[in-house]
Amino acid sequence: MEWKGVVDFSHAVNAEIVTSVATSLGPRDARGLWTPDQAQKLFEYTKSVGGRIAAIAFMNEPTYAAMGGAPKGYDAAAFSRDIGVFRTFLRRTAPDTLFLAPDSSGEGLGVPMGDGVLKSEDLLHATGPVCDVFSYHLYAAASQRCAAIAASSQTTMAAALSRDWLSRPEKINAFYVRLRDEFEPSKPVWITETADAACGGNPWASTFLDSFRYLVQHASLAQRGVKVIMHNTLAASDYGLLDENTFAPRPNYWAALLWRRLMGTTVLNPGPSPSSNTYIYAHCLRDHPGGVALLIINADKYRAVNIILPSEAERYTLTAKQLQDTAVQLNGRTLQLNSDGDLPQLSGEAIRTGRVSLAPASISFLTTANANNSSCQ
Repeated sequence: MEWKGVVDFSHAVNAEIVTSVATSLGPRDARGLWTPDQAQKLFEYTKSVGGRIAAIAFMNEPTYAAMGGAPKGYDAAAFSRDIGVFRTFLRRTAPDTLFLAPDSSGEGLGVPMGDGVLKSEDLLHATGPVCDVFSYHLYAAASQRCAAIAASSQTTMAAALSRDWLSRPEKINAFYVRLRDEFEPSKPVWITETADAACGGNPWASTFLDSFRYLVQHASLAQRGVKVIMHNTLAASDYGLLDENTFAPRPNYWAALLWRRLMGTTVLNPGPSPSSNTYIYAHCLRDHPGGVALLIINADKYRAVNIILPSEAERYTLTAKQLQDTAVQLNGRTLQLNSDGDLPQLSGEAIRTGRVSLAPASISFLTTANANNSSCQ
């Protein structure tokens, strides 16, 4: 019944289902070989209740195969063997379902990964080209929960606005794109799991402080050609977009909502940034042919930043009274659900042509519907 709930939820919110299959001892035969019997039942049941699996990986984070329950001694050769069986099964059972691989995690920053960890390069060398979409998981650190087993992968709240921290998603992306180019050339890149830190996120993941990373990551990876980013999780642990007890939206939910409503899928050249702590991105304005949307993130906690706006626009600025607050303001008004539990109206503030000042530690979307940008027609 839980899986039926997943299908029902996907219909309710008009979302696709992306998953992986069980790869521990349960679906394996006496020789330890993976068999598709359980996966077959998953696909059949999903179809019987009106659902569809849009994309699927074989193993969740095969770089940490032992942690995921793979047989003792599992290696790249075993992964390749299993992938061969799985891919044949998938093409026969659900030829329209996209095959994601390798779905790895934990690489790209040069941090030791510990004993028994498999390298994506070895996995990809063993399998050869097999996937429809090149996928990986993106965590730039491990949370405080994992300090005992990942001491070298920690970060701090004080570093949350630093250029080092905000640039880590691009560094990790560069690592995996190099592997994509070598082993799966031209395949689209998806991030199938991400949040501020692995192991449930750090305590400040639920606050406005993390919204800077959240949107810099989205925008900078869009510039690098990433097609899909999947957040972990909707309503669980510190990094959930909703509070897991009240289901109240957290700051990153509001950031995601504005991103989805304003930033289209065509990425534009934003021009130079006015300072090292200012991050500027430009996209076509969603659902407005010719329109342009700017995302300007002032990560300086003490100084405002000024820009010159060439035309009139609407401004959507996110701020918080304290960076560690779980409440966020849009143009000075606290965002919250109304008494019926529905979303409030997200209205922009009209601003004129000329000098615009953006407050310290603020995130602003500036939209010009009548920009007549030729790339956005």
